[in-house]
Amino acid sequence: MYHCPVELALDVIGGKWRTVILAHLKQRPHHYGELRRKVPGISEKMFVQRLRELQEAGLVARVEVPPHVEYSLTDEGRSLGPALQALYDWGVSRAARTGVEVGQV
Repeated sequence: MYHCPVELALDVIGGKWRTVILAHLKQRPHHYGELRRKVPGISEKMFVQRLRELQEAGLVARVEVPPHVEYSLTDEGRSLGPALQALYDWGVSRAARTGVEVGQV
């Protein structure tokens, strides 16, 4: 049992890497290698593990498009769009307020 809806949300998408992967997939589907390059700083093992967790949660779909594998958001994953956009917008504003340099998704 969760004591707060935010607790449930963070249980599913919490952590740095899950939300970063979701943010990239929000833009469009990506082949594995392309998505992997967009998430530097994470080990290969952790990247694969986070992708699997997002698939198991029903947020990300893995489709084989020979010779590649493509990842995209499911309908449930797309329902996170407004929340991901709000986090993105807040991050942009925070970076501007604090002088932190951030790349664009």
